[in-house]
Amino acid sequence: MKDGSFATIRRGLRATPEIFTGIRLTLLLALFAAGGRIVVPMMTRYTVDHGLTDTDRVLGAVGVALLVVVSAGVCSWAMNTRLVRASETALAALRVKAFDHIHRLSSLTQHRERRGSLVARVSSDVDIITQFTQAGGVTLLISLLQMVIATVVMLWYSWVLALVVLACFVPAALLMRAAQRRVAARYRQVRRDVGEMYGVLGETAVGTVTIRSYGVERLSQRRLDDAVDTVRRTQTSALPQLAVGFSVGELVAGLSTAAVVVCGLVLSTSAYRDGDWSGWFGTISLGELLAFVLLITFFSRPIQQSVEILNEAQNAVAGWRRVLEILDTPVDVAPPAEPVPLPAGPVRVEVAGVEYTYPTGPRVLHGIDVDIPAGAHVAVVGATGSGKSTFAKLLTHQLVPQRGAIRLNGVGLADLAPESLYGRVAIVPQDCFLFDTTIDANLRLARPECTDDDLLDALSDLDLISWLGTLPHGLRTRVGQRGEELSAGERQLVALVRTYLVRPDLLILDEATSAVDPATDVRLQRALRRVAGDQTTITIAHRMATAETADRVLVFDDGTVVEQGRHGDLVARGGVYAGLHRAWTAMKAEPFAGPPSG
Repeated sequence: MKDGSFATIRRGLRATPEIFTGIRLTLLLALFAAGGRIVVPMMTRYTVDHGLTDTDRVLGAVGVALLVVVSAGVCSWAMNTRLVRASETALAALRVKAFDHIHRLSSLTQHRERRGSLVARVSSDVDIITQFTQAGGVTLLISLLQMVIATVVMLWYSWVLALVVLACFVPAALLMRAAQRRVAARYRQVRRDVGEMYGVLGETAVGTVTIRSYGVERLSQRRLDDAVDTVRRTQTSALPQLAVGFSVGELVAGLSTAAVVVCGLVLSTSAYRDGDWSGWFGTISLGELLAFVLLITFFSRPIQQSVEILNEAQNAVAGWRRVLEILDTPVDVAPPAEPVPLPAGPVRVEVAGVEYTYPTGPRVLHGIDVDIPAGAHVAVVGATGSGKSTFAKLLTHQLVPQRGAIRLNGVGLADLAPESLYGRVAIVPQDCFLFDTTIDANLRLARPECTDDDLLDALSDLDLISWLGTLPHGLRTRVGQRGEELSAGERQLVALVRTYLVRPDLLILDEATSAVDPATDVRLQRALRRVAGDQTTITIAHRMATAETADRVLVFDDGTVVEQGRHGDLVARGGVYAGLHRAWTAMKAEPFAGPPSG
């Protein structure tokens, strides 16, 4: 994304329209809050010029100033409250929108970026925006309003001194603008490095077992240290530019104050008042001169505060840009313009001329043509990398073919309504994800209304009651983060039961029992066939036992379906499938000799 800071802010505000809720009243309160602070210099001028010898006037001016300042404080509190409420609502909506968009991205797109970096975009990056809108943004808003009001008041008192002040601050503002561009570039890199650091942190946390197994703790720690140090160095590289802003603010404040005092004294002398120039440039009283000196702080303070504000602003803009990059990422699987519901009944699968190529690799599938009748039980076999899992992802619309068409019950997959697709087509992957809660809570993700008896019935249908009895707390057994308190095979069993509860019309098992022992696998396959009824089942098989009992076997080789038919016919044919089956049979028969000695 090449948008500048202001363009990014405009796009970010368009993406969070909730932030403008009640904005008119908020700006009016901000105007009163800023204007209330100007009353002190104005009352100082009034008191010095008209009330030094009149106690009543002084007390009256102080009373009015106190009332205005208190009112301004109340307005500032109300403005802050409204702004915080609006920004929290808007940024919560932005976070939800970003999460929703991430969920609609294909798994392929998600895998191209580290999960920790994705989390950073919708967590820390949005938090940075929140901090700015509720702190630096408020300060910036009040400061800008104060500068505008102070400029009007100074022009009213003396346009000559007002020009003197502006002549000092305009070059400073231009210098700050140049520094801002450099700081913006630094903070874009900061947010990228922070995302990278989150990615390394996530990998280190998730890969703890692997790190310990290979004894690479030092290497892992070095990667983490390097990521943290990169963030530190990038953050530090922005500080010199920020220091320029602070120094410029201090310098300009001093110069403008000195220039105003000198010029003001000249404009207030009696010799000048009696001269010809007074008619051109006007005169100024002592009270107005003191007011000018006080009003200069309304210019110098924002410049001095710009160090912190600029820091927060550029950090927020960089964070906003990263969130917008996520929202700009095209969704690979776009919802249909006119969705069509999946016709009722068992699902027939028609695949015609399907081809697929991953963005960074060669073509994986070449002209796949398959017709799977409704209610059939099909096994898909083939060597590793032959395209079996890609085929499964295409059938569930996780990926979209570059060529060809996939139809379910005669309706193109791209035209199906997502809700009918997700409700009636299910896939159980090899790597099953479980949430950090109990087994029954993970199962109820499929059907929240299920009772314990319903869950036990499903386990009984799948012949898994005896397995449930081996768990310490039965259905209430906690599974741990990502299900890691269970074995890989147990995680697959939970995922199978969860999918079975949905009662899909098309069930795809992508090596979903690869971690289950052979005896349990055989029981599961028998149970699935027993309870499936008219359900269409496609199993990506790693064990030939599954293929032996299937209605039809699809044999993949180098991205094409080279054979299909029943197990016995394919074995008799002596082709690719026969070779795979022969190798599998030999592997089962070969006794395990144990690890090599020595």
